[in-house]
Amino acid sequence: MSDPIKHECGIALLRLRKPLEYYREKYGTSFYGLNKLYLLMEKQHNRGQDGAGVANIKLNMPPGQRYISRYRSNSPKPIQDVFDYINQRFKELQRDQPDVMRDPAWLKSHEGFTGELYLGHVRYGTFGKNTIESCHPFLRQNNWKTRNLVVAGNFNLTNVDELFDLLVSIGQHPKEKSDTVTVLEKIGHYLDVENDQIVEKYKALGYSKQEITEKIVEHLDLGSILRNAADDWDGGYVMAGLLGHGDAFVLRDPNGIRPAYYYEDEEIAVVASERPVIQTAFDLKVEDIQELPPGQALLIRKNGSIALEQVQPAGVHKACSFERIYFSRGSDADIYQERLELGRRVVPSILEYIEEDLQHSVFSFIPNTAEVAFFGMMKGLEDHLNEVKKRKILALGSGAPAEALSEILSTRPRMEKIAVKDAKLRTFITQDESRDDMVAHVYDITYGTVEAGVDSLIVIDDSIVRGTTLKQSIIRILARLHPKEIIVVSSAPQIRYPDCYGIDMAKLGDFIAFQAAVSLHAQRGSSEVLAKVYEKCKAQGSLPKDEVPNYVQDIYAAFSYEEVSEEISRLLTPQGVDCKVRIIFQKLEDLHMACPGHKGDWYFSGDYPTPGGRKVVNKAFINFYEGRNERAY
Repeated sequence: MSDPIKHECGIALLRLRKPLEYYREKYGTSFYGLNKLYLLMEKQHNRGQDGAGVANIKLNMPPGQRYISRYRSNSPKPIQDVFDYINQRFKELQRDQPDVMRDPAWLKSHEGFTGELYLGHVRYGTFGKNTIESCHPFLRQNNWKTRNLVVAGNFNLTNVDELFDLLVSIGQHPKEKSDTVTVLEKIGHYLDVENDQIVEKYKALGYSKQEITEKIVEHLDLGSILRNAADDWDGGYVMAGLLGHGDAFVLRDPNGIRPAYYYEDEEIAVVASERPVIQTAFDLKVEDIQELPPGQALLIRKNGSIALEQVQPAGVHKACSFERIYFSRGSDADIYQERLELGRRVVPSILEYIEEDLQHSVFSFIPNTAEVAFFGMMKGLEDHLNEVKKRKILALGSGAPAEALSEILSTRPRMEKIAVKDAKLRTFITQDESRDDMVAHVYDITYGTVEAGVDSLIVIDDSIVRGTTLKQSIIRILARLHPKEIIVVSSAPQIRYPDCYGIDMAKLGDFIAFQAAVSLHAQRGSSEVLAKVYEKCKAQGSLPKDEVPNYVQDIYAAFSYEEVSEEISRLLTPQGVDCKVRIIFQKLEDLHMACPGHKGDWYFSGDYPTPGGRKVVNKAFINFYEGRNERAY
């Protein structure tokens, strides 16, 4: 993606189901769990580089000994910083007491992060300050083991204000109004309620306080706690948690918006945000790993038992398609094929626009994350050329001269490595004009690849959000080759609406597609449509939230997809570029064909899977119309 946006988060939960000595004997290390957690987090560094954190629970520790460890970092290299901190103590032990490094029981008794239950998190902050307090996992402490709660997740809730007010109404005093704190306290409240109910039940039966504690561990109903806590959550989420006594859970939202995969055998249970992460860390096959179904929780009890439970009714499956287009690592077997298909499916539009003149067309990609889609585009062009070659050969008839056949067979699409991203340029220059000039040199160009004034230059990108980098940098750089025209192909459709489920795309006015629609209304004298939409959005508060529609769709209704693309092309053409610039977008129906299991497309279609999403898009338009540069949630 040429536009830098922050997105997503990554989780890694690991439960060791055997005694610690088992892993020492079988794998030759007392740090099997910690090493695997590092792999699970490092292989998800693409999902978050603003912060990282690790929590660990030790099972069956006697009173007076620490059983919860946690460390978080918001340093420039947070994963490395977290594990440097954890490993520093072990390096000292290796130097001073090497014998104890081979004794997992001693390590568990004396050192942190040596227990059986791990939770790791990598974070991109979609908004707010990137402080250490914003880094997961979050911890809710109590002297009762069964009331301690550690939470980390990949999520965004759209109705934080409502949830905050609910917490206040039941007598709590949350320290801040954020979805993370709200989630922690909501689960914590029902954890307390569950504890209290079990206490009262066994107190009435005459059990001692110590006996009651064991009954809580035995009978705590995690599914019920999550069912009550998540009853009114609106958003996309994968929520992971650890309880102080050793239970653990991972809960996925009812629409399956955010991803989660799991694996379990007699040695381990593991959950991560991406499938190949688990494959790599444990050397597994694709079919070994399961996807956590929407609305279900994976429950891991202190005794090691594992169960799936339907916590919320499953809604319409709307798994995030951006995961497939860009966010997740392309090493996933299905994602790789889907990105190839995304590239293949833009080929008909390209051929139509260039009138099938492949002889004078040069193909490339920018940025590097678009490489797989580029391969798919080239495969599609090769398939087209093979059909052309077949027709030409058949037309020659039998006995055609070898030279004629060779000329036909030698025809192939022209592909080049056009742009190479340089090391990140840093400067103390603060003037906007100078900064733009520096931005224009982030990429270096490969000269001699395009015949000036003759060849069309076609480059594929993952997606185009704001178009800022295209206009300020990429198109200017490509224009140095003086092509006849520059065609930028987006493997994603036009991004028309904000996301409110975890991606940093919250302000409607930032989107180049929205800017294009507003511009078209201004050109055609129909700007009163915006005023009408504004009045509808302002009136949405009088409707039940389930009945609120996405009014912003009305702004696009007057224009064809191609008209919006043409206006985007005009808006993104920099001054001083003398060649024609054209932006071509993936069609929505082709996206669905390429990624059939991930129909979450609200940023393209406006079809939000939750009422909160529709409320947010309308609020985003209100902010735009009133000139307020702020988020809608």
